[in-house]
Amino acid sequence: MALSQFEIQDRVGSHHLPQLMDLFAATWWAAERTDDEVRRMLAASILVVAVTHRPSGRLVGFARVLTDEVYLAVVLDVIVAPDVRGTGLGATLLDAIVGHPRLAAVRSIELVCQPEVMPFYRRWGFTDQVGGSRLMRRTVDPRLTGSPGPEIH
Repeated sequence: MALSQFEIQDRVGSHHLPQLMDLFAATWWAAERTDDEVRRMLAASILVVAVTHRPSGRLVGFARVLTDEVYLAVVLDVIVAPDVRGTGLGATLLDAIVGHPRLAAVRSIELVCQPEVMPFYRRWGFTDQVGGSRLMRRTVDPRLTGSPGPEIH
């Protein structure tokens, strides 16, 4: 598929919610999200980037950003449909995010990713050299900590 067959959008319409749920279902961290939770998440997200396949209208990529538009932006849920990975759509998503006018003045854009995709994000200047900072997390989701139980960490 040629990249010209895809379109970047700044929202996920309700007609795309089932397809977004399919994208989430293909990930380890978001597979158990519910329609209601995702609707609430979309409403609260500052910036949404969606990629649709023009001929079919199918949602094939998604990412979102939380930001104060000055100091910090956090990129979350970068997902490309499994059947179109390797086509450049992930790069299209990241280009749309780092080039977005609402993020132009932000001092730091951050994200959390698995080690195997770090080379991908380095292409946009992301680094794991963050000084003495360490990620800390408080969660009830054991998939996010590797813990066996639902206790808070």
